[in-house]
Amino acid sequence: MIKTVVEKDLPVDEQWRIRKNVWTGGQGKKRFCVVTGTHGDELEGQYVCYRLNRIMAEQPGRLDGTLEIYPALNPLGIDSLTRGIPGFDLDMNRIFPGDEEGTVTEQLVAGVMKDLRGADMVIDIHSSNIFLREIPQVRVNVNTADRLVPFARWLKMDFIWVHEAATVLESTLAHSLNSLGTPTLVVEMGVGMRINHGYCERLVQGILNLMHQMGMWREAPDLSCSPQESVVSAIGGVDFVNAEASGVFLTDNRNNHIVEPGEEIGCIVSPLTGEVLQRVTAARRGLMFTLRAYPVVYEGSLLARVYTMMENEN
Repeated sequence: MIKTVVEKDLPVDEQWRIRKNVWTGGQGKKRFCVVTGTHGDELEGQYVCYRLNRIMAEQPGRLDGTLEIYPALNPLGIDSLTRGIPGFDLDMNRIFPGDEEGTVTEQLVAGVMKDLRGADMVIDIHSSNIFLREIPQVRVNVNTADRLVPFARWLKMDFIWVHEAATVLESTLAHSLNSLGTPTLVVEMGVGMRINHGYCERLVQGILNLMHQMGMWREAPDLSCSPQESVVSAIGGVDFVNAEASGVFLTDNRNNHIVEPGEEIGCIVSPLTGEVLQRVTAARRGLMFTLRAYPVVYEGSLLARVYTMMENEN
């Protein structure tokens, strides 16, 4: 059933309408929400929502509870391939929890918060931006790790990044919902403005697996393409590899593999002089879970993230 979560009139006869598809089955009382489309240039979640809706339509007897699918919190951004909210110059994921008496955008996000609050689980799906490519991962704030990491494991993503608290995160959907006691996991994968079908299919099966573990999906899904166990980071165990020169970043490398100390990740070159300006190497052994996708870089640009593994980890 398609329902309108919140809508507001905009100039020039436009409307900002946020909608969801609600599926209900069996006698279960639990409520599971899948949310995406906060950033208009992140499209992986569109595929995931499509697949989940198809599965629910084709296999309604397996659902025991309520699944709510929100494919586009920022529909204007998706329509225009704009990361933020067009016309407002705002990142939607930096104005939560909103304000029912505030600006139009604050009222909209307050309506989203009100609708999601109280769910038994929320999955907030993001892609990377156009500059970086991410392996399928769950990001969990250290303050909620004890509660959320057990749920994150059931998604069967490659990596669970338990990261330190940062002030900017306090204005995100996930932080706001978790602060209210609504468990919310952030999934990030792929690269901006593209859809990686393999990554998306894995997340679809991971979501069904989490629902199965919560007693909401009656059959265990196919997890043959997923890892047996996600790698879970330790606090402070991530190296950020940044450019030391401006130029073009060239790499034949790939993320989602183990790099060794001194291993070359890529190089930064000058097309004008033919010089190699920087050979980019790993400082320590670890899992490379982020790798630069857009080749033009400037001094300080992020090139890679490596989870530095302990000696007894594979």
